[in-house]
Formats: sequence, structure tokens, C-alpha cells
Amino acid sequence: MKTRRRNYDKDRMSDLPDSVLLEILSNLKINQAVEMSILSTRWKNLWKYISVLSLHYRSFKSIECFINFVSQFFSFRNEKTSVQALTFECRYYFDPLLLKRILKYLFSHNVQHLDMTVPCTLKQFPLSSNFSYHSLTSLKLSTSQELDTVPPVFPNSLKLPALTNLSLYTFTFRCTNEDDEDGYADPFSGFQSLNTLFIESCPLFNDKEGLFISSLSLVSLTILLPIDYDFYKFKLSTPNLSTFHFAGRPFQNLSGHNNITNFSFIKHVNIHIPLCKFLKYPSPSIILFDWLLELHLMESFTISSNALQVYFRFLRFKLQIYMLVLNSPSFPIA
Repeated sequence: MKTRRRNYDKDRMSDLPDSVLLEILSNLKINQAVEMSILSTRWKNLWKYISVLSLHYRSFKSIECFINFVSQFFSFRNEKTSVQALTFECRYYFDPLLLKRILKYLFSHNVQHLDMTVPCTLKQFPLSSNFSYHSLTSLKLSTSQELDTVPPVFPNSLKLPALTNLSLYTFTFRCTNEDDEDGYADPFSGFQSLNTLFIESCPLFNDKEGLFISSLSLVSLTILLPIDYDFYKFKLSTPNLSTFHFAGRPFQNLSGHNNITNFSFIKHVNIHIPLCKFLKYPSPSIILFDWLLELHLMESFTISSNALQVYFRFLRFKLQIYMLVLNSPSFPIA
């Protein structure tokens, strides 16, 4: 019985190798992982070697506790341990200098996957050309949406040579030359390995500016616009694009002198048009019809019921014009 009790009381988990214990800790919020250090001396410093980090303000009693923890956490990590991935969420305002310190630490420790949600009150996300981004392969950035608040500006001059996947939620695109009101923001031309680009609810700085998406490597592009975006001008230079997802109001032709993309090569298309007041007008219907003509070699096509309404409205409008011309006395009859 004594032997059985000794075997039962033995801390078997602490006998596991470090790699297994670190895998377990990586699935916890980082503050929970730190709390595990009180279990035994075996666990005391393990959290300092975690390479997959998760920091969420909701797992703290208050935003003050969260900020205090974050401001100290990185200085106590093992300096030689790289950061493989970080998920960071804070929807309340905090000092932008702290965010800049976090980013500087991450990129100096070869972060590969970065997923950050920050408050919308930041004027500009503190990514700059002063950082080295050679290790970053996946980047997801989002800001918490607030009424009557302009989202932070996404920088134009970044160089992310290894980045393959980029997702942006609620950022503002602005032309590099602020005096050129009719110019185009060009934020992606420095991403030489970009394969997948996802953009949702990212406005232009003003209605006269546009977005230039330039990438030789881009294969998949998703643009999701809110229904209140009446005008969103963009041009593409993406010769290898094969998948195109669009949600919003179609208000411009895909091709033309401004676009350097062969749309006949696009194989997979998904179009969603929200049901709203502009569906009463023929312009979106005409443009959608032109899109379908340009994308005529696609292999798979998904279209929303609202988009079909727009398309059939155009056909009915075109038929009405044809009947008016046909019934006109001046219409030549062979």
C-alpha cells in the first residue's frame, strides 16, 4: 500500500521532457503559463522558453494589469529563445511606445507569425523601415472599430521579403505623396513573396485616392468592403493572380490602362454584393456584367443572390434599351 501511494503521489508530469511541457504551456494564455511556475521548481523557469505566445487583455482582471504584465514580460524571457508566433489583443488605448517596444523585441527575436489586434485610436501602426523583417512569413493586423474614428494608416514603404500571407482589418491606405490627392497608395510592392492578401474594411484616406496592389507573386486576393463605401478605386499589377474574392459595390472596370493583370487567367472567383440602395441604379449592373466578361475563363464561380439580382437587372435594362431602339421609327430594318 505504501508503495502504491508513493507511485500515486509522484509528480509524473514533471518527468516529461522540456519539449512536451513547452508544447503544453504554448496552448495556454501566457499569464496562465507564468502562473504554472508555482507548481514546482521544475516548472519555475519553463515559461521563459515558450516560443508560441498568446497575450489577451480579456484574461486579466483589468486593462491596467494587462499593460503592467506586458511591459515587464518580454524583459524576463530567455534572451536566446526566439519567438515563433505571437497573438496579441488589446482593444483599449495604451502607450504607442509600448507597442513599438514589443514589435522591436519580436523582430529582433525572429518572429515568424504575428497576429495583432490594437485600438483604432492609433494614428499609424508603428511598423517602420528601421526594423528587420527577414523572418516574418505571416502577418494579421486588425484594429478595433469605433464610430467616428479614422483607422490608423498602414505604411507604404515596408520591406517584408519573406512574407507570404497578409490580412488587414480596418486600416487606412494613404498615398505616399500627401500633396497628391489623386495618387495611389502602394503598400505591398515591397512584399516580394506575398502569396495571399486579405483586405477587409480598409478605407482610402479620401475619395480621390486609390489603392495600387502590385505583386508578381500574389496568387489569391480578397477585398471585402462595407456597404457604405460608395467609391473605392483600385488598380492591380498581379500577373499571377488565380483566385479573386470581392464583396462590396462594383464601381469600376477590372481591366483598362491602369491595370496590369490578365484577368482571363483567374480561375476561381467569388463575388458578393450586399443588398442596399445602390442596387436600384444600373451602373453597378453594367460594371458587374463587364467583370463577368473579363473573367470568362474561370473554372469555379460563386456569386451571391444579391449579385444575381444586379446581373439580371442589367439584362432587363439592356433588353429595355434594345426594345426602345427596335421600336424606334428611325431604326433601320434589313
